[in-house]
Amino acid sequence: MTALRRVADFVARWFALLVLLGGVVGLLVPGPAALLAPQVPLLLGVIMFGMGLTLRAADFAVVARHPLAVLVGLVSQYAFMPLLGWGIGTAFGFSAALLVGMVLVGSSPGGTASNVVVYLAKGDVALSVAMTSLSTLLAPVLTPLLVLWLAGSTLPVDASGLLVSILQVVLVPVVAGVVVRAIATRLVDRVLPLLPIVSVVGIVVVVAAVVGANADAVRTSGIVLIAAVALHNGFGMVLGYLAARLTGIGEAGRRAISVEVGMQNSGLAASLAAVHFTPLAALPAAIFSVWHNLSGAAVASWWARRPAMDEPAAAAEER
Repeated sequence: MTALRRVADFVARWFALLVLLGGVVGLLVPGPAALLAPQVPLLLGVIMFGMGLTLRAADFAVVARHPLAVLVGLVSQYAFMPLLGWGIGTAFGFSAALLVGMVLVGSSPGGTASNVVVYLAKGDVALSVAMTSLSTLLAPVLTPLLVLWLAGSTLPVDASGLLVSILQVVLVPVVAGVVVRAIATRLVDRVLPLLPIVSVVGIVVVVAAVVGANADAVRTSGIVLIAAVALHNGFGMVLGYLAARLTGIGEAGRRAISVEVGMQNSGLAASLAAVHFTPLAALPAAIFSVWHNLSGAAVASWWARRPAMDEPAAAAEER
């Protein structure tokens, strides 16, 4: 167990670089990497089950204590990110498949690594966990509707199929994880430190598979896609921070909302794109997965040197 914990600490510390390495592997050996693409939904389900194992009833208490902060965060995420994905994809003149991919990324719930980034950034971790959890629970309804609204005229969108897929690979595994933790709390507490291994390996394989399946497209339009994804992620973080600031939320809460809005569950977006659209539609999600972890690490490093001076929570509700 000690050796495994060291491995878990290592992969958590070097998460962003390991994800980048996955993308490089996909480019260097695209054939073998692409063979893993059919396993993406299964890998995502395992990752979501692990996320469920980390959740407790107390994680949702922040919703009752500070509903404004949670509401601002969720509205910002499901309003800014889908519209940004559509707007940036349209401005760049992307093909229908890539535009759908951008919208899918924007319409996905919060990323699984966002809580760690918020912790390192000295933000409100409780708010971050609540936002990730609630946005994931809302995804079966909101993600299909947003994709249908923004991309339905570009490619045929099977909203009911998206709903079923999200239920299968997100909601059911998360709920199962919560139930398992409630039933076998002691056992789960023992294995929790090892979960980063599962999550990181899963995301790395997803990125490698999607990049491998689209290696030619990455080589020909990679720079343009990276620029679009960087703008999507960056504008999301900035708008999330500004929305929190304008509604009177304290600095720790602003950081949490900024990160939660900007970091998406790109693994889910890649899985949905590969299953319901084309492999090319999954490419923005794969690049987003690499980029938002790198940018998240950079933002966390910046904020870590500038501690928030307020208590974690929505300052407006404290006054």
